Amino acid sequence: MLALTTPYLWYTTRATGLVTLVLFTMVVSLGALVANRAGGTVVGRFEINELHRSLAVAAVLFLAIHVVTTVLDSFVPTGPASVIIPLTSSYKRVPIALGTVAFDLLLAVWLSSLAKARLANATWRFLHWFSWLAFATSLVHAVTAGTDARHGLGLVVVVVCAGIGAGAGVWRVLARPPRAAGRTALSPLSGSPSSAPTSASSGVPRPPRSPSRGPR
Repeated sequence: MLALTTPYLWYTTRATGLVTLVLFTMVVSLGALVANRAGGTVVGRFEINELHRSLAVAAVLFLAIHVVTTVLDSFVPTGPASVIIPLTSSYKRVPIALGTVAFDLLLAVWLSSLAKARLANATWRFLHWFSWLAFATSLVHAVTAGTDARHGLGLVVVVVCAGIGAGAGVWRVLARPPRAAGRTALSPLSGSPSSAPTSASSGVPRPPRSPSRGPR
């Protein structure tokens, strides 16, 4: 394999790692708002869901850059297999494996979101919980794999992200209204809002039905 190393790869890996963590913190927090049907007259449920969708796509893009630059940089010999298979990196095997596990979980969430129209709601909800496990695993990966997250501004970012994510997770479980039970929001990675099976799935309330008329 051709050796490739430059400080710019290392800087890009570190920067995109922190940016990805911030974006995923926002994604899971907004996901909690979407799941609990939060929204009002100023910022409605549709706007929250659209922001959740957009940030999810941005987070995936930054994650892809983070993974690619890590593999390309021969200064840290992780190897292509470590992207998918845990414990295959010769560099910081366990910390990199945690990142691999987080990536695999997010990949499962991403694929389930693309196939949401073909999945039962219960299956989609079960797979979507993987995003919280991936978020927690990525926090540990950030602290153990690099040095930025253990001091200075990087440590502040990790602590704030952990606090926001924990608070959103607790609120997601304890404050979920009964009317949201058994329902799912529009997938953040699905197509246009019109592809949702029902208007309730996009967070937009249905207009009241007019009474049916009998035959004339």
